[in-house]
Amino acid sequence: MQICHLPTMLTIHLTSGSPEYAQIVEQIRLAVARGELRPGERLEPVRELAGRLGVNPSTTARAYRELEQAGVIETHGRRGTHVAQAPDVKALADLRATRLRGLAERAVVGALAQGYTPEEIEAALGLQLAAWRERRAHPPHPLAPEGRGRRSAEQCVFAGSHDLALEALWAQARRVRPDLSFAASYVGSLDGLSALLHGEADLAGAHILDEETGEYNTPILRRLFLGQRLCVVTLAEREQGLIVPRGNPRGLHTWADLAQPGLRFVNRQPGSGTRTLLDYHLRQAGIAGPAIMGYMTSAATHLAVAAEIAEGCGDVGAGLYAAARAHGLTFVPLARERYDLTFPAEDRARVTISALLDLLASREFRAVVAELGGYDTARTGQELSL
Repeated sequence: MQICHLPTMLTIHLTSGSPEYAQIVEQIRLAVARGELRPGERLEPVRELAGRLGVNPSTTARAYRELEQAGVIETHGRRGTHVAQAPDVKALADLRATRLRGLAERAVVGALAQGYTPEEIEAALGLQLAAWRERRAHPPHPLAPEGRGRRSAEQCVFAGSHDLALEALWAQARRVRPDLSFAASYVGSLDGLSALLHGEADLAGAHILDEETGEYNTPILRRLFLGQRLCVVTLAEREQGLIVPRGNPRGLHTWADLAQPGLRFVNRQPGSGTRTLLDYHLRQAGIAGPAIMGYMTSAATHLAVAAEIAEGCGDVGAGLYAAARAHGLTFVPLARERYDLTFPAEDRARVTISALLDLLASREFRAVVAELGGYDTARTGQELSL
């Protein structure tokens, strides 16, 4: 029987916040649901697939185990691994459709809550899809100057992880420098760095833990921006942990507690630094993310997570102390992390970047951030070396 290699189907995205094994699981699930993988079709051996994808064989072995437990594939010893003869294709398709509807509903409800009409939302989604298709068909060159060149020197586009101290920074910048334009897109740490890499943003914000070194941000910056000159400036250090209802009624104290039966969890979006941190600690505890009820949820901001808990839509979420405090919730501190801002070195003298650096160095800004709670501003405004 011919082995199905599927070179264009299975890929590992290095800038994804999802674990490598989970990416393999999800892509094979979808391939079966779409009919791209047929019942009885043989998959590549664990080591062969690992070599092609550039991952550890234990990663592909774990993915195959999960798929077998879910009834998607079957292992027959020396005969290899095959798509199950009778996989529940309808259930897989329903799961895919349900996840998509959930993502769409969150986006639509969020826009409606901001006062946009259904017609405006539909038009905006159409434009975004068209822009995405265009970028996919004609990807820009890394750090493409033409992307930034389309904006004036008085405009600054930020992309990256959401942070309440950032919100304070934009507010002060608009008050102090009303002649300048600052636009923020909270897409998560990894997507923010990708936007900077492709010239779609002038400034990126990230808090990504490197599991091997225990360092924040600098290791991934070295890998993504190989040989390119960057400036990395610390926004603040902050507390990450669990956001729970007032009084912590479920008695949650560790990341491993998220595996409690019946616990409804509110997660951040894939690619966010918070989700990357969570996945790291779940792996340390030997817990598979999908085993947690609500793991596949995708809140765009820390405040959105806190709002879900405050409204009783979840029992616990991952996020910042400041977000929990803003909604009168209890916070369980579990990690301390550094949030950095990154921009091309040649943009240091740019008027928008210069204005932001001045604000970061000011006592007024540090005082505002300290009032938010859960932040340490001792290193705010300090430049890091790559």
